[in-house]
Amino acid sequence: MLHKIFRRTRTTRFGPDGAPTRLKRWAVRPEGWKAAQGYENGVVVESGGRMLFIAGQIAWDQNQKLVGKGNMAEQFIQALDNVLVVVDEAGGRPEEIVRMTVYVTDKKAYLEATREIGAAWRKRLGKHYPAMALVQVADLLEEHALVEIEATAVIG
Repeated sequence: MLHKIFRRTRTTRFGPDGAPTRLKRWAVRPEGWKAAQGYENGVVVESGGRMLFIAGQIAWDQNQKLVGKGNMAEQFIQALDNVLVVVDEAGGRPEEIVRMTVYVTDKKAYLEATREIGAAWRKRLGKHYPAMALVQVADLLEEHALVEIEATAVIG
């Protein structure tokens, strides 16, 4: 079954702004599907790299103080920066993130902040989009946290 799925899809190699990558990765874009906006439906990574599982990151600064109270964009950007710090610390690069799940407490606030979030994303990750999901949740563990991001990277 998996073989059939891959035969019916077209894959394209990607990297930020077309730059060469250390790993062979392909975005899976099923033929006939509308292009995904800001994420990929699937990502294939050739084995040989180290897998990094990044715990949910919220908008804490380095002293574990929440920044951007009440501001979805500011919290998203700080949480994303925290993910990128973990990737860097493990010896990886932003384009090696292959999966990301974003949990938000207010989908409407997220949608209203997408312009600012998108600009920050492009500044940090260029045109690299991992397989992603956005999930609205009732609450997060940290008081006043609006967003939490967890991710997986394959570092090669």
